[in-house]
Amino acid sequence: MKFKRVLVTGGAGFIGSNYVHYALEQHPDWEIVVLDKLTYAGNLENLEPLKPHIEFVQGDIANSEDVHKAMRGVDAVLNFAAESHVDRSLLGPLPFVKTNVEGTLVLLEEARKVGVKRFLQVSTDEVYGDLHGLEHHSLEADPFRPRSPYSASKAAAEHMVFAHGISFGLDVVLTRGSNTYGPYQYPEKIIPLFITNALGDKPLPLYGDGSAVRDYMHARDHASGIDTVLHAGKSGEAYNLGAREQIPGTEVAQRILEALGKPRSLIQFVTDRPGHDYRYSVNPSKAEQLGWERKYPFPEGLAETLEWYLENQGWWRRVRGKREHQDLMQSWYVGR
Repeated sequence: MKFKRVLVTGGAGFIGSNYVHYALEQHPDWEIVVLDKLTYAGNLENLEPLKPHIEFVQGDIANSEDVHKAMRGVDAVLNFAAESHVDRSLLGPLPFVKTNVEGTLVLLEEARKVGVKRFLQVSTDEVYGDLHGLEHHSLEADPFRPRSPYSASKAAAEHMVFAHGISFGLDVVLTRGSNTYGPYQYPEKIIPLFITNALGDKPLPLYGDGSAVRDYMHARDHASGIDTVLHAGKSGEAYNLGAREQIPGTEVAQRILEALGKPRSLIQFVTDRPGHDYRYSVNPSKAEQLGWERKYPFPEGLAETLEWYLENQGWWRRVRGKREHQDLMQSWYVGR
């Protein structure tokens, strides 16, 4: 399947901007439109080197006028736009429903009106729920058991996507990615938070006993997986994207501290968050059968990510200096 003009929603965010970088390398003839609301996690600096090569529209996916403007002439839509932090969803679920559910619906409605060739929804492995105590690796046909407002909103969005495929004949595909890390990640997620805290000799807060396991996938691997599904995925199908890694939080903290020459005493165990899922793990065989494979083992990917944050201290210091980041750190971690 070939495309000429592509809309990337949430393209100034973490995974979205990594995809835009990747897409322009792989498809230099594409016209890429980025629609982003530029909330706390959206950052035009993420796209700075690409500005001459993209069209940027500031707007909200839940606003039909913004979506209509951005989707003009587009033949494919990739929806990265989302409220995505579990901790923030526990503090206030409503924005997650507004963006992740209503916003997805607005995009779908406009996509079928203008007749796009393909709509790709970027989802998450968190829809499967907690696999703690099991040997199982989630398959695309497994039932959903979301346990946070964030994962519940992403599960609801998935149902809306597939309903539009069945009810209206829209060509839809969907990816469920595992925990992603790499350049441009907002420093409230575990890896950039730990890197930037360690560089400032601040504590690295680990929930509970730090044994929660995640399948950490590098952002470039995630981008290539999404691109593979966009071009080769079967209409109406979901595809897991994961690195086949099983990394506990304690190992993440220890690797970062060791690489930066910081003491392990910076690890601080804090009160667990409500409903904490202690294991996610997907089976990505279905996507691998399309020809996708991950390139970054965790040690190599983490080393490259550390180097990026060391070389781009101005970027993350500006982000950490914003009120939205400081308010979350104060309201969520202080006193835990």
